[in-house]
Amino acid sequence: MRQRLNLSQQQEDAEINMTPMLDVVFIMLIFFIVSTSFVRESGIDVNRPSADSADSQSKTAVLVAISADDEIWLDRKPLDLRMVRPAIERLRSEQAEINVVVQADEKSSTGQLVSVIDQLRLAKVQYTVATKAGGE
Repeated sequence: MRQRLNLSQQQEDAEINMTPMLDVVFIMLIFFIVSTSFVRESGIDVNRPSADSADSQSKTAVLVAISADDEIWLDRKPLDLRMVRPAIERLRSEQAEINVVVQADEKSSTGQLVSVIDQLRLAKVQYTVATKAGGE
């Protein structure tokens, strides 16, 4: 009788301790948050022109897109030309070192591209114009 009582008491006391597993999951979450690089996407697909002298860029950057009908997009939202500089300056205040990549559609006007580049120069940020490699 005594053994039967002992066995039922052991079954009631047997449970899985979740604390170590939660600690590991929490540490992994912190690791992935810290090691993630964030990219601000433009929000539209752009058919970039090709260039034989194109270089690949591995740094993360803010993407500004100019569509075929000369709309400017930043962070998945359409943007007026006059708002490019304040938006980039706001992003620069959040993160000191930002690089801006301008993705201009090959059917967009050169004037719109020059206007966007002028706003980026006034905001005093590094910028690059994105192209496709010549073989793509």
